[in-house]
Amino acid sequence: MKILFIGGTGNISTACTQLAAQRGIDLYLFNRGERTVDIPEGVQIIRGDINQPEEAAVLLQDHHFDAVVNWIVYDVDQMERDIRLFSGKTDQYVFISTASAYQKPATHYRITEATPLANPYSEYARKKIACEERLIRQYREEGFPITIVRPSHTYGPVMLPAAVGGGPTVLARLRAGKKLIVHGDGESLWVLTHNSDFAKAFVGLLAHPNAIGQVFQITSDEVLTWNQIYRHMGQAAGVEPRLVHIPSDFINHHDPVTGASLLGDKAYSVIFDNSKIKELVPDYTATVPFSQGVHECIAWLDADPERGAPDPEKDATMDRIITAYERAWV
Repeated sequence: MKILFIGGTGNISTACTQLAAQRGIDLYLFNRGERTVDIPEGVQIIRGDINQPEEAAVLLQDHHFDAVVNWIVYDVDQMERDIRLFSGKTDQYVFISTASAYQKPATHYRITEATPLANPYSEYARKKIACEERLIRQYREEGFPITIVRPSHTYGPVMLPAAVGGGPTVLARLRAGKKLIVHGDGESLWVLTHNSDFAKAFVGLLAHPNAIGQVFQITSDEVLTWNQIYRHMGQAAGVEPRLVHIPSDFINHHDPVTGASLLGDKAYSVIFDNSKIKELVPDYTATVPFSQGVHECIAWLDADPERGAPDPEKDATMDRIITAYERAWV
C-alpha cells in the first residue's frame, strides 16, 4: 500500500505517520522539512511546497498513490489545487475536516456524521464546511474518490489541551497558584482524544474501498466535564487548581478570538457516536484516558524550559478577564 501524507509532522499527523510506518505501509511525506521531528525508518521524504502546485506536480509526476492525505487544507482555493493535482493520481483522497463544523448551537448532545454542519461563530469551521461541500460535488459529478474525516479535540504529548489560555500558560499558572479560567460552570461535557488513539482508526481507513464517498468522525468514547479536565491537570502537576468559572459570552467580550473557539465549539456539551468508524475499522478502541495522557503532555513541556514558558500576552489576557469578572460582582 503506497500512501502520501502532505504534512505528516503535526500534532495529529505525527502519530498517524508513526503507526503507518509500524504497519509496514509504503509511506511518503511531502513537506518543506521545516519541522524538526523524528521521521520513522522507512518513511520516504519528498521535499517540496504544496502551495507551489507546478513544482509539486513535477515532484509527484512519476507517482500514483493508493491514498493521499492532505493534513493542511484550510480553504476552497487549496482544495481546488488538490483536485487538479491529484485527479487520476490516487485511488483515495482523504480530507481532514473538523468536528467544529457541526451545528452550533447543537440541537442534540449526541453527534453523528449526519448532524447538520453550521457554525456561525467560527470562520475556520465555515471554511472546512465549504471544502467538504466542494469535495462532495467533485465526487458526485466526476467520481473523485474522497473520504472526509472529522477529528474533534485531539491532543498529544506536544499539545496540552486547554479551553482558555493555551497549554503552557495554563500549566505555568497552575503551578504558580494563579487562577485559571473555566468557561461556564465547568459542567459541560467534552471529549478529548489522544493522537495515538486517533491514529488507530485513521490508518484503518487508508485505501479502504468502503471508505470512498463517506464521512467519518474519530474520537475517544471518554466523556469528561471541563472541571474534571482541569482537575486531572492539577493531579498530574501535583497542584490543586484554582478555578474561576466565567460565562463564555463574558470571555468573548474581552477576548473575541478565544470567545469564538468557545461559542463555536467548546461551550457546548457533546458526545460523539463512533459507531460508523468502528463498523469499518472493527479493532478501533480508544485506550488512552486523559488522566494518563495529561502526564505525557506535562512531561514533554517539562523536558525543555522553553516549551513550558507561558505566553505573556495570554497570561495578561487571563488576568484581565478574571479581574473584570470579579469586579462585576462588587
